[in-house]
Amino acid sequence: MESPSPSPLAHALVAGTTGEWAITSIRPVVGASLPRAPRLQFLQGQAPMQQNPVWVLHGVTSNVRYMTEHEQHAVARVQAGLGRPEATCAALIPIRKSPEWWALAQDQRREIMQEQSRHFSIGMEYLPAIARRLIHCRDHGGEFDFLTWFEYAPEHEDAFEHLVGRLRETHEWSYVDREVDVRLSR
Repeated sequence: MESPSPSPLAHALVAGTTGEWAITSIRPVVGASLPRAPRLQFLQGQAPMQQNPVWVLHGVTSNVRYMTEHEQHAVARVQAGLGRPEATCAALIPIRKSPEWWALAQDQRREIMQEQSRHFSIGMEYLPAIARRLIHCRDHGGEFDFLTWFEYAPEHEDAFEHLVGRLRETHEWSYVDREVDVRLSR
């Protein structure tokens, strides 16, 4: 489920020795992992970056894709914002989809995501406890197509695991050819 996002805004997720978020684990789900690092900075807009990062993932928030107007309004009514004080747990899940996925027409991708895999309706079950930001990076030459960022309170950790597990079981996920699961806390 892609939540409505603000106007296009550049993002950099920078792993290294500094940052608000402690990286508690980095686990490859499909394909190669990312190198280990102790901390992560989630930078929005033009923010200073640390010296000598271990890795940097760039992207941009963009227009909403694959959602109807009704779905966008439904999400907007209940989606919590990022940065809530109680949301001290986070997950960064960079994803790359296969060439077969990108060869499909947009309506075919929507059919798989929403009608077959129920991506939107599954995600709605976990709002507002789990906040999400989808960052697009396919057209920016990065190694991933999407960077999915989630924030939630510790008492919602089981719900987050359930959400991710359900999404990974869908037909849509058969098109994922690289996925890394990065868990964080602050």
